[in-house]
Amino acid sequence: MPRVPPTQQACLDAPVNPAAGHYRWLLLFGVWILYFAFGLTLVAMAPLIGAIRADLNLSDGAMGLVLGAWPLVYIASAMPCGAFLDRAGPRRALFAAAVIIALSAAARGLANDQLSLFLAVALFGIGGPLISIGAPKLVSLSFEGADRGMAMGIYITGPALGGICALALTNSVVMPLLDQNWRHVMFLYAGISLFIGLVWLAINRHPQAKTLERLAIADRGQGQLKVFASLLRLPSVRAILVMAVGAFFFNHGLNNWLPEILRRGGMTAVQAGYWAAVPTIVGILGSLLIPRLAIPARRQKILFVLIAAAGLSTLLLQSAGNALPLTIGLILQGLSRSSLMTVLMLLLVETPGVGSRYAGAAGGLFFSAAEVGGVLGPLTLGALSDLTGGFSAGLYLLTGICCLLLLLLVRLRRHHP
Repeated sequence: MPRVPPTQQACLDAPVNPAAGHYRWLLLFGVWILYFAFGLTLVAMAPLIGAIRADLNLSDGAMGLVLGAWPLVYIASAMPCGAFLDRAGPRRALFAAAVIIALSAAARGLANDQLSLFLAVALFGIGGPLISIGAPKLVSLSFEGADRGMAMGIYITGPALGGICALALTNSVVMPLLDQNWRHVMFLYAGISLFIGLVWLAINRHPQAKTLERLAIADRGQGQLKVFASLLRLPSVRAILVMAVGAFFFNHGLNNWLPEILRRGGMTAVQAGYWAAVPTIVGILGSLLIPRLAIPARRQKILFVLIAAAGLSTLLLQSAGNALPLTIGLILQGLSRSSLMTVLMLLLVETPGVGSRYAGAAGGLFFSAAEVGGVLGPLTLGALSDLTGGFSAGLYLLTGICCLLLLLLVRLRRHHP
């Protein structure tokens, strides 16, 4: 990354907001529907596991390996995807993401054994990072101030609603309409993702899209490895990356095991499913409010509150048989898990030396690091459950992770006041 005077660097890092007026909201809608396709395809297999296992004759262990394919690819592909995004621009990169997600869904419908299904799910790990990284880069270019936080809060509801639609409609509506054929369901979801990609292209035919594209593309003459190295030399970036690992460890670990934690606390499978939906519903509301409030002057205070809420939720979930503390714990978990990543990403893209121009590379680093926690969280909680016969040890571990995040936040304040 070239050295520039402080005043010039401030100009580079400042929001340029080229997509003024109504068009920036149209862009935000485009990002939202892309993220909806992300969530729809990501969750689509969960309600179909029984049908897929029976058709392909897979064991639970084999199915678990298939479901874990995309996070492993995500870790390896996030940094190259961030580099591609900075050089190709969001219009091409996000359309490519929609096509890859559609191909992943279609390939699942064509799978005839464990290997082909594994590869189909793994393909999602290439398209997913392009959206995860491209969305904050585009928003950082098009919005500023409180509107930037609000825009990030809005688009993060896209994958949540996509996932809810997949869970609620797949078995109740879509499967009956398609003769109980899970392959046809995957083909339908592939078609939806491809259609959303075409809508994204149509949105980018607006004249302001070309201006945005020029501002989004980083210097092509600059080596990408030098960009990554320069970003990693920034103490604030390193602290945020470590916090991202902890945040994803908490989110993915608790999200994947929450229904089972509730079931072992005395609920039926149906009751556990309903109660486990509470954090998702609360999270959608929280993501619309909290990031908007997270302006730079109070961003680190909001991070402190979110991390403390996450830690408290893990303690309250220890009493899964008691309705009042359980309800409070699920609400706190929903508020923290919906906004913690968004506020951390806001902090990252507004770090001096990063800015909108290098948001793609920084986002690649962020998600490569974060998904390490995303993989380790569910694995660690499952292993601790096998060792101890319950989830108490895992929940206490998550409490400890939140305490470490608070210590990292104190360290971050020294470098990023």
